[in-house]
Amino acid sequence: MIPVHDSLRTLPNRHVFLKQIDEMLKSHPHHSMLLIDVVRFSDVSSSFGYELGDELLLNIANRISYLFAGHDAHLGRISGDIFGLVIPGKFSQVQLQRFYIHLIEHFKTPIAVGDHSFIADFNVGGVSNEESEIAASQFFTRVEAALKQAKQNRYDNFCYMSLIDKPDNSRSITLKADLKRALAQEELEIYYQPKVNLRTLQITGAECLLRWNHPLDGILFPGALIEAAESYNMMNEMGYWVLEAAFKGAKHLCDLNIHLKLSVNMSPTQLYDPNFVDQLAEFARIYEVDLRRIEIELTEDVALSNSFVVTSQLTQIRALGVSVAIDDFGKGYSNLAYMRNIELDTIKIDKTFVMELAESPINRAVIEASKLIATAAKCEVVAEGIENIHQLHILREIGIVEGQGFLFSRAVPLEDFITLTHQDFMVGNSHVRSVDSAKSVSHFN
Repeated sequence: MIPVHDSLRTLPNRHVFLKQIDEMLKSHPHHSMLLIDVVRFSDVSSSFGYELGDELLLNIANRISYLFAGHDAHLGRISGDIFGLVIPGKFSQVQLQRFYIHLIEHFKTPIAVGDHSFIADFNVGGVSNEESEIAASQFFTRVEAALKQAKQNRYDNFCYMSLIDKPDNSRSITLKADLKRALAQEELEIYYQPKVNLRTLQITGAECLLRWNHPLDGILFPGALIEAAESYNMMNEMGYWVLEAAFKGAKHLCDLNIHLKLSVNMSPTQLYDPNFVDQLAEFARIYEVDLRRIEIELTEDVALSNSFVVTSQLTQIRALGVSVAIDDFGKGYSNLAYMRNIELDTIKIDKTFVMELAESPINRAVIEASKLIATAAKCEVVAEGIENIHQLHILREIGIVEGQGFLFSRAVPLEDFITLTHQDFMVGNSHVRSVDSAKSVSHFN
């Protein structure tokens, strides 16, 4: 059984932990390891102080200990916010991923520290030793590579690597070099994922999502783009490209008499850019778009900073008529104090709470609580990640009005989205918008 710790100092540090791994591998080669990174923990320490941060980490460590107590696992603290967990036995990728799912499901229950409550989320790398002899350093290096990849993933915060896999760093470097060419040669494109009224099944808007039409690799998701942009310090440039593309899309829709609100993700660099508000107004003038048709989405970690600059910037954005939404609500650190100080128009419930909604009373409770908070804050609520009819029915019961997800459509190019606004098809016994499945739109009966 893993001991319960009264202090972070009693957890094995990186040096001690590596020594323990070495001894374990020598006694029996078949061990598996999870490297668990606490997402956005630095935001907590910087906002609430290191004392509270250490108490939160201790709570997390002891919860992990409790979760894996039956596996005779060993827990160590690799760095400030990264824990290592060695589990005796040779586990498959599927089995280690189940451990990861068990971990994140458990941590949907908030952790109370002082007067604050937090919901922790994790990036996790996993490795299982299939060899008879291996050095602890090689074992650990591979799980670090898996964690690095997990952090880069867009939709799944878990990555498994076998000891014979080799990370494709060369391709990553190539993608970074490709970004400048992509911007220059117009390889970037905006895809549109519909937002739907869950009662009427009418499309009410769309989220604008960036895609990369790579000449060799085809359509790429934003993960590689963001990595490349951060490496070149081009996040602001790419953010403005996406924003202008959204205005162009809004103009085209209005010309077709399709009047919907488009949501655009806002990068942290734009939030601190003193020219951002003026640029919004300029795009509206150039493309003759009513700013009430535009919504800016920012993540909770940005809102959590609650600095004067953030509050002032968002106030000016809303003064233009632009809506402000919190994306991935409930994921990461949901200290809800920021809700008292920032005026919002929409909160978007993270898809992890919609997944397995029927099986998890905690998921339903979180969504119900989000609905209450939104009502008090006079916000709208959008549920993300709706994939089946059962989820749709439960969200209707709770009173969630809008949602998006593969049940209705994945993100599609603009012309396909326009077609989507003019066609009906069946979801269960209800009509909903659709395009032909050949255009990569999911159809559920």
